[in-house]
Amino acid sequence: MLLKVDSVSMSFGGLKAVNDVSLSVERGEIVGLIGPNGAGKTTLMNMIGGVYKPTSGRIFVEDVEITGLKPNKICRLGISRTFQIPRPFPDLTALANVCIGVLCGKTRPHMSYTEAMLDASHFLEFFGLFGKRNTLARDLTLYEMRALELARALATTPKLIMIDEVMAGLNPGEASKAIDLVQRMVEEYHVTILWIEHVMKVIMEATERVIVLQYGQKIASGPPREVINDPKIIDAYLGEKIA
Repeated sequence: MLLKVDSVSMSFGGLKAVNDVSLSVERGEIVGLIGPNGAGKTTLMNMIGGVYKPTSGRIFVEDVEITGLKPNKICRLGISRTFQIPRPFPDLTALANVCIGVLCGKTRPHMSYTEAMLDASHFLEFFGLFGKRNTLARDLTLYEMRALELARALATTPKLIMIDEVMAGLNPGEASKAIDLVQRMVEEYHVTILWIEHVMKVIMEATERVIVLQYGQKIASGPPREVINDPKIIDAYLGEKIA
C-alpha cells in the first residue's frame, strides 16, 4: 500500500470540511476522487500534501507517517501535486519552473543547477514544452500552464502525484492530450495518481477506481462504471445516468 488515510477529519471553526474519511491507494493505481463542489476533495488533498494538519486522524506513505509534516518534507518523501488554478512562478521561464521541481524533490543535496536544467529539459520535452523553455510562465496558454504543472510535479521524482482538476478550462482536444500525458506518466515513470476531476468522460476513460465524497464523507468506492451508475451516486452528485 502506497498511501493510507486513516479516519481523517478537518474542521474550520464549526464547519467540518472532511469527516472521518479513510482510504488507501496501491502503487501504480490511477484513482479518481469525485464529488460535488464543497465535498471536501481539495481539503483532503491539502491534508495529504501538508497544507493543512488534520484535526484528527493519521496519514501514511508506505510505512512512514506524514500527518502534519510540512509540504517540502512530504515532497521529499515522494508526494507531489498540481493545483486546480495553475500556480507557476509567473516571472520565471518554463525551464526555471521545472528546475525548481527538480531541486525540491531530489534527495541529492549537492546537485548543481546545471544538472537540474538537464533534468528539467527532459521533463519539458516529455510534456511537449521544450520549445517553450525560455518563455515566461505567465505567457503560456492555459493548456501549456497545466502541462507545466504536471512537468513540475513529475520533476520531483514522486511516488504519488495528486492531480486537482487538470482538465478545467480545456477544450476536448486538449483534454484528450492531457489524459494521454497522465497515462504515459504512469506507464513510463511508474507513478501512482490520485485525481480530482469533474469531467466524467475522463474518470471513465482514465481511472481504475473511484472514491466519492459528499459533505466531507466518503460515500462510495469502486470501479468507475459501477460507482458512477449507482443510483445513490446519481442522486447525490451526477443527476443522471452516465451512458
